[in-house]
Formats: sequence, C-alpha cells, structure tokens
Amino acid sequence: MSSSHLTLNLVEGSVSFSFSPQAARELKAAIDLLMQSLKAVAAKTSSSGGKPSPQKPMEYRYTGEVFLEIFCNPNIWPTPFAAKVLLTIRDLNIRLTTEAELTRLVEDINQFLEQAE
Repeated sequence: MSSSHLTLNLVEGSVSFSFSPQAARELKAAIDLLMQSLKAVAAKTSSSGGKPSPQKPMEYRYTGEVFLEIFCNPNIWPTPFAAKVLLTIRDLNIRLTTEAELTRLVEDINQFLEQAE
C-alpha cells in the first residue's frame, strides 16, 4: 500500500505525516457522516427552536507510521462551518494534540485525494 504525506493546516501552523490514500478515503467517509450529523443538529435547532436529538460523536483512528485520532461531538456546534475537531497525532517520539477547523480538514483531505489519484 502506497503512502504519501498528508498536510493538515491548523489554526496556527500545519502538520505533515505519512498517510495512505485508502486511509484518506476512510477518513473522508467518517467526515461525511459527521457532516450529516452536524446538519441534522443545525436543521433541528433552527427549524423548531427545540432541542435536537443527540447525535453520535465521530471518533476516527488510524495507525500507520503515526497514530492519528480525530474526535468531534456534533452536538456542541451550531453549524458544520463552526465545527472544530480534536486532533491527536503521535509516534514514539512526539505527541501533538490540538484543535482544527472541520472545514479546513475537509479541504486538506480533498486536496490530498486529488493529488493521490
């Protein structure tokens, strides 16, 4: 399985690591489900003003040269455009935990997949 480097742009700076196109497609599918949950929460909140039914959080994990974990609770964000994810990347020597904007993460994954194909 081939790997290239995925660069994720953060609020301040960026991080790049080895990632496979297959893993990127799996992450994109998980993000697509998250977007549906975020849209359901936003639609319910804006249409009825009531409390939306709780949506399941996204927990994505990838283990390769690095361990990548992405977590997002769709119930706390008013819209998909406001949503942020908790991002953890680690290997034997370093651990990075930070927030990233969901919309930027989507753009980075799409760009990675375009270059990989």
